[in-house]
This record gives sequence, structure tokens and C-alpha cells, in this order.
Amino acid sequence: MNNERIQQLIRFVQEEPDEPFNVYALAIEYLINQPEQAQGYFDQLLVNHPDYLPTYYHAAALYADLGERSKAAELYEKGIALARAQNNEKTLLELTRAQRAFEDDEE
Repeated sequence: MNNERIQQLIRFVQEEPDEPFNVYALAIEYLINQPEQAQGYFDQLLVNHPDYLPTYYHAAALYADLGERSKAAELYEKGIALARAQNNEKTLLELTRAQRAFEDDEE
């Protein structure tokens, strides 16, 4: 984890609080070493920017890793529906594959 980059991203979030990419970048930066911190930023995105499609793939995977399978399943479904609504075929395919892998893990 790069503390200098995190500080820079925090400044970006403070300067442009309505820009979802800055919050997303911060969540991704925290994902490996501080997943609980990343979760807070993903939750912020899901509440304040529910149409920001990149959030769903990583947030669903994080919830699955944290053992919150029902929340992960919900996020995969919402992300897939949003990708369809936005006609984003690439992300739809990625989310569908991730959802299948997630469901296969359950079996």
C-alpha cells in the first residue's frame, strides 16, 4: 500500500467529493491490505453513486471474501442489471462470469 498515493487520493476526494472515480480509486488502493477500509468506500459509492458501474465487480468480490454471501449475490445482480441498462457488454460479461464463479464456490 502506497501511503503517499492514498494521501493524494484523499485530497482528490476532498476537492471533488461528487467525482465517483476518486472514491473508487481509494477503495481499490485499500482493497488488498485494509479490506474493511475499502468496504467503507465501496459502500459510499453504492449509496451516493449507484450508477457507477465499476463499483459492483470489486464490491461484490470483497463482500464474498468477507463471508457476506447474500450481500455479494445482491451486488452481482444489481451490477448485471446496471450493465444491461447501460448497454455495457464488456462489464456485463465480466460480472456474469464473476457471478458464476461465485455461485460455483457455493456448491
